[in-house]
Amino acid sequence: MTTAKTILKIDASARKAGSMTREMTDTLVARLLASDADARVLTRDVSAGLPIVDEAWIAANFTDPAERTPEQKLKLALSDTLVAELKSADVVVIAAPLYNFGIPSSLKAWVDMIARARETFRYTEAGPEGLLKGKKAYLVVATGGTPVNSPVDFATPYLKHVLAFVGITDVQVVAADLYSTDVEAKRAAARAAVEQAVSSAA
Repeated sequence: MTTAKTILKIDASARKAGSMTREMTDTLVARLLASDADARVLTRDVSAGLPIVDEAWIAANFTDPAERTPEQKLKLALSDTLVAELKSADVVVIAAPLYNFGIPSSLKAWVDMIARARETFRYTEAGPEGLLKGKKAYLVVATGGTPVNSPVDFATPYLKHVLAFVGITDVQVVAADLYSTDVEAKRAAARAAVEQAVSSAA
């Protein structure tokens, strides 16, 4: 018996209407559902912002779970939820608009909340080891004027590195870049890239 997949979709664009990444990730998820109608979709919109890592969070994170105070458990509650969502997912779809050559601060805060020793990675004598192996990830990267994977695209390689760090190495990038030059043509190209990415992974 095959268990239906769980798809985790991360939205990060500050724009609700007219967002290329939101449009393309919705298209991608719809395409995934077309091949697995029983799949479950979890959506996490981080665009409104997440708490940043502060001294109290660090202290709670590095305290043995059995010894954490109620206040420390509360401090880590959102991070625990985000980690649980990521652990439960078979497929991760991340919408990554390029803001000033990098990812939005809200998406960076999500990374900081899920990159946790003993939860999503561990340190070994051979170096860090990701604990979230066996997952598939899609990065939908949208830019107005910066080519994806160019020397000034610091978002795509960063997110690929972060995902690999926690064990997710099967990553496909869907580029929705340079759309400020011709929105409709770039939208069509991005939709074609979505189709190709899903088809090649099937």
